[in-house]
Amino acid sequence: MNAVLRLKQQIARLYYKAAQLPVRPILRYEWSKRDQRRVNERPVEYPFALTCLSDLCPSSVLDVGPGRSAWPQLLANCGYNVTAIDEGNSYWGGLPNNRHHHVLRDDITNPSIGGEFDAITCLSVIEHIQDHAAAIRGLRMLLSPGGHAILSFPYNERRFIDNVYALPGVSYGTEVPYICRVYSRRELDGWLAKGFEIVRQEYYRIFSGDLWAFGERLSPPEKTDMNTPHHLTCVLLRAI
Repeated sequence: MNAVLRLKQQIARLYYKAAQLPVRPILRYEWSKRDQRRVNERPVEYPFALTCLSDLCPSSVLDVGPGRSAWPQLLANCGYNVTAIDEGNSYWGGLPNNRHHHVLRDDITNPSIGGEFDAITCLSVIEHIQDHAAAIRGLRMLLSPGGHAILSFPYNERRFIDNVYALPGVSYGTEVPYICRVYSRRELDGWLAKGFEIVRQEYYRIFSGDLWAFGERLSPPEKTDMNTPHHLTCVLLRAI
């Protein structure tokens, strides 16, 4: 039996090394560009989501809109049973090639995926969706009773911006084919009316300007509150 086990381990190691060969040139090229990358809001969003998931201990997690990120695989490495979906076309022009985790093609505004999930993560995604009300309905439909949704998105307590990338003076985003909304308390209250309650909400100042993508990025971001200037919110919602 030990000999059989050792043989299986050797085969697994060979398979792992062989699987790395076609990926290494891609990784080497991407890492060669690392100095050109900007630190974004993920170091704020990921800790919030992981803290929520650690407190909740869900058995099944749905990640909505991972794109090319390693986020769903990071959750899988934490031991969660993770399903990932991405509509693809509106943002990526086709389903993104995610080398970290298997991603199903599905649209959260009209999901066809079956089953219910204990938790759903939707990080920096809903601001790019035209019909955000339909997306929230999709989230609610896919949650098990008492399940939780973890979202992050550009936010201003009092002011809604339909597409901040279309405003003059924005620091980036004018060339992209998708929108970026800044949601406000009014939209968030509308989402709650679809069967949610807020469990936790945090606010962060990400830029030096008044609105999302205006001014310089702050390093590090500043945790604030609803009455202090902010650009991003992270929210934990419970299905009711």
